[in-house]
Amino acid sequence: MQTLRQQILLVDDEQEALEELAEMLEGQGFCCHTASSVKAALQQLTRHPDVALVITDLRMPEESGIGLIQRLRDHTARQHLPVIVMSGHADMDDVSDLLRLQVLDLFRKPIYHARLLETLDNLFPRVLLQAVK
Repeated sequence: MQTLRQQILLVDDEQEALEELAEMLEGQGFCCHTASSVKAALQQLTRHPDVALVITDLRMPEESGIGLIQRLRDHTARQHLPVIVMSGHADMDDVSDLLRLQVLDLFRKPIYHARLLETLDNLFPRVLLQAVK
């Protein structure tokens, strides 16, 4: 039996955190694409139109996660794409912006993996594939 999971785009300027999260999610059957900036994230979304969720860091050097979410919300084909934000430094203004941009959830860094997996399991229930005989 094999589990079929969605494609997820992970965006974080911290390479180690990005790789750790991708490894953990791929171990759960998700197909992860990674980007270390908003520009790279937009390129990945163009390359992989079947991405079903974006998990982005809030604070990044060139452009913030809020900037990425705003670009998604302004783009007709991607305006309803679910987004989860992770941050070690979110303040009340950030939370207000995230609510306005209809973010699915906000996770404090370091991420509590069990809670993230619970959220993903609720969003994308596991589908078991039967081997064809």
